[in-house]
Amino acid sequence: MLLEYIALLFFGILVMLITILIPLLSTVLVYQQNYQEKISSYECGFEPFQNYMPQFEIRYYLLAILFLIFDLELAFLMPWVVTLDFLSYYAIFSMFFFFFFLVLAYFYEWLRGGLE
Repeated sequence: MLLEYIALLFFGILVMLITILIPLLSTVLVYQQNYQEKISSYECGFEPFQNYMPQFEIRYYLLAILFLIFDLELAFLMPWVVTLDFLSYYAIFSMFFFFFFLVLAYFYEWLRGGLE
């Protein structure tokens, strides 16, 4: 039974070697000289007027997290839709219960102004 895992072990070792070998060869074989002009920030040919990393409001990050949460719900919803004919009533009720709370969370976020 352990013989079946030899290929998996071989590929794991191969991946680890490649992961270590590529950056190592890149630093050894290619000479890179960093000088001040190369590492300075660049903005359309002009010296930057302010900090090159602008400050974003926290609302953008919250909206991105909200998008990811509702986008991941599709990962739960799609297999359920595909196997709907073979599911029991308990599984269907559980998914509707989950979907109800998802819609409830969406309306809560909408009323709180998180989508503005």
